[in-house]
Amino acid sequence: MSFTVVAELTFLCFVVSLVATGGVLWWLKHRQILDEPNHRSSHTNPTPRGGGLALVPILAVAWAGLAALGLAPLSTLPVIAVAVALAMLCWRDDRGGLPVLQRFGAQFVAILFGLLFVRGAGHVFQGLLPPVLDYAATALIWLWFVNLFNFMDGIDGITGGQTAAIGFGAALVAFVSSDPNSGALPLGLALGAAALGFLAWNWAPAKLFMGDVGSIPLGYLIGWLMLSMAGDGHWAPALILPLYYLVDATITLLRRAVRFERIWHAHREHFYQRAVQSGLGHGAVVLRILAADLLLVGLAVLGLDWPWIATILAIVVVGTLLWELGRRDAVTSEA
Repeated sequence: MSFTVVAELTFLCFVVSLVATGGVLWWLKHRQILDEPNHRSSHTNPTPRGGGLALVPILAVAWAGLAALGLAPLSTLPVIAVAVALAMLCWRDDRGGLPVLQRFGAQFVAILFGLLFVRGAGHVFQGLLPPVLDYAATALIWLWFVNLFNFMDGIDGITGGQTAAIGFGAALVAFVSSDPNSGALPLGLALGAAALGFLAWNWAPAKLFMGDVGSIPLGYLIGWLMLSMAGDGHWAPALILPLYYLVDATITLLRRAVRFERIWHAHREHFYQRAVQSGLGHGAVVLRILAADLLLVGLAVLGLDWPWIATILAIVVVGTLLWELGRRDAVTSEA
């Protein structure tokens, strides 16, 4: 692998994402495609929504280019095609709304097709399940991940920052493990660079939001990358890198399910949202999450050799972050 070529493509991905997101912002403003605040929102001013219109195509072209150059597996191409199709569907949802069953149905079909291209599919759970159950569990986890990535995109900078951390983290894991065949190193670098270009516009106070057109396809692509990493035997890094999103979303949605609430409806009950409601600014919350993400990236690398130790430490890191975010909500309630 030519590291010079990869470095140049990574930088190009960042620059193009930065410029294209600015162009999309201008177009969204011109067309008055705005996210109007309501009682469930964490923002107070009408803000353009649809930054994924820049991020997803740029990432798709970057990943396709890496596959064409032989720097990533050709199996990346059909996964990209499905992600672009999801983006088109989600843009319709952003603009007018689609029935819940139609959204979930499209995602489920996308995942069933995508399973054909997950490296090590049938062994994602490291042989703990028979292949048929492994496929079924992988599909359900992927479906959940796609949706939690959408649910968690609720404050300025959070998903852009999380995407960058996961992308660069996956690249570092691939570099340390000396695994050139997976393509995770250049794919992760492109993912992280594109996310940084978007994040420059989405950092608090955000000039535009990602929208479902960005968060759903990103969840799909990142889910594929993490599941392929697990299929290659690196299950601990695949679990650790997105662990904060996994834990916050799962705990919050389980709480809502226990109360028989419609978990697919918008709300402000995630730990990061409660921290914002308690008075902590968007940027301050995201910086805390990014600090935890840096620790998780280090633990993901540790997980290559000591998977269980790294996973336990990662749970401690995420638990501490949730306590830090949640305690502010508790203090505000007591006051």
